Amino acid sequence: MKGIAKQLRVGKGKVKLGRWDPDSTPGCKDRADAEARTEANLERIDALQYGLHAEGARSLLIVLQGMDTAGKDGLIRKVMTAFNPQGCRVTPFKVPTPLEAAHDFLWRIHQAAPARGEVAIFNRSHYEDVLVARVHGLVPRKVWMRRYGSINRFERHLEEHGTRVLKFFLHISRKEQKKRLLARLDDTRKNWKFSEGDIAERSHWSAYQRAYADALERCSPPSAPWYVIPADAKWYRNLAVSEIVADALEAMDPRPPRVNLDVARLKRRLVRGDGPA
Repeated sequence: MKGIAKQLRVGKGKVKLGRWDPDSTPGCKDRADAEARTEANLERIDALQYGLHAEGARSLLIVLQGMDTAGKDGLIRKVMTAFNPQGCRVTPFKVPTPLEAAHDFLWRIHQAAPARGEVAIFNRSHYEDVLVARVHGLVPRKVWMRRYGSINRFERHLEEHGTRVLKFFLHISRKEQKKRLLARLDDTRKNWKFSEGDIAERSHWSAYQRAYADALERCSPPSAPWYVIPADAKWYRNLAVSEIVADALEAMDPRPPRVNLDVARLKRRLVRGDGPA
């Protein structure tokens, strides 16, 4: 495991989010260094996705979680666009529809899992059912407590069928969130992103921090660990996630299938047949 991933990975034991300073930039010199490395990572991601698609045997699932304004949309726009759209799907998980709510909480999630050769990106995810559901008491404690085990089994099932799972918690400070919410009010182009509910949710900040800490602690096995991404600095967020994704794909070492072609013969045939249409 390389530098940034090692520093940001959630390991065994009690998770205390205070261990990661949202404004820190571990493993990075400065913004210029981060932006140069991010560009290099995006090139690596592009090349490696090509191999994953051509191989057609495994897949990659990227889970993005974070408080409101943590930067999930920005990360998708700045980093995940390195993926070829033909082999990548982004699914935003909002309040369940009546049909989704009539099924178990993982029903809609499994439908969005990546097929072989694909990359799937979850903007929010199945973890909402141990976060929002817990903080707002949408289900009894005994129900959301059972969900940790269901989540671990579900992710293990994906892994057993060839899907690598990468999970990122975009960790911002309460101060930075306030700054970003005010910016949405000041910029008429971003007013549509603002909701009075965002202000109400801030009153639950501590409860969400506890819920996230428990989720990260209970659902971070070695095969599908969480990464806590300091996200006050957007340029560092982009570097950290792009580097971890690129390194994970590199470790998967996807390769196009071997094909036995008589290249010389096929070239001769093409040349001979390249006359007038």
